[in-house]
Amino acid sequence: MAQGADPIVVAQAGGQTGGQASGLPRAGLPGGSGATPAAAPPPPPSGPAVAKGPACTNPSALGVSRVVEIDTTGGPGFGFEHFKQHDFLRAGEVVLTFDDGPWLGNTPAVLRALEQECVKAIFFSIGKHATYYPDILKQVYEAGHSVGSHTWSHVDLSKKSPDEQKEEIEKGISAVKQAIGMPIAPFFRFPQLKHPPEAVTYLGERNVGIFSTDLDSFDFRIKKPDQIVQRVMDKLKKHGKGIVLMHDFQHGTAQAVPLLLAELKKGGYKVVHMVGRTPLQSLAQYDAMIAKNEKLPTAGAGRPTSSVVRTIGE
Repeated sequence: MAQGADPIVVAQAGGQTGGQASGLPRAGLPGGSGATPAAAPPPPPSGPAVAKGPACTNPSALGVSRVVEIDTTGGPGFGFEHFKQHDFLRAGEVVLTFDDGPWLGNTPAVLRALEQECVKAIFFSIGKHATYYPDILKQVYEAGHSVGSHTWSHVDLSKKSPDEQKEEIEKGISAVKQAIGMPIAPFFRFPQLKHPPEAVTYLGERNVGIFSTDLDSFDFRIKKPDQIVQRVMDKLKKHGKGIVLMHDFQHGTAQAVPLLLAELKKGGYKVVHMVGRTPLQSLAQYDAMIAKNEKLPTAGAGRPTSSVVRTIGE
């Protein structure tokens, strides 16, 4: 936490912590929540799905005001665009989420911006991308962010059979777990925010929390960083709080994140970090599928890339 941050408060999905009654997020500017602080706040969550991350060295950082622990039993949904049940954010609070990574250049830039402001987020990784850049995704995990999944190949699951849906979901989970070397956070976001009922039911059986959004940045359409920031801030001023959807896959977003964090701090907003109560275990049969997707070894497979590829002219 940044210096002067509120005590950590741990909440479960089954109840509301300091929030308003369930319903659409209400407009409002940052301010007092009116919640009564716990006499003795519980310790930060720990376990394989949550890395501690580096200590904050920026005394004026935006930081994390609350960490909420989510009991994903039964597959609760979050994000008022599709799910209305769990309204746990207080006025002026935001949850930052990033989809479609990891990606070369862009994800590391997002990580640097978040680290500078001592902010934590949720990353929903595509399984294939995790196999492309496992080292980058491991950096995401080791920085203390929650790492969830976003299917194996980012297909529209509403156009797939139940068996195909299951394979896309499980291969994504297995690939992300393989990349970070740990069971992942029990968090999932559907590609294109399309929620086929069979897949929703399956995720409930697997006790995986499903994420929609409150504030969509539309950064996959808007490429200019200042316009991305403006869209998020305009929606945040309207709704007063919410889960923000962005993409660390997008270069414009990588450039926008430092600007967005500065605007959040200037506006008095607070960042909430969501972590899973129980890590999500992958299934052995899909772990085996991911292992088979690994590139065939060659005689020189042990050599570092720097000894194989050298720039001799630009």
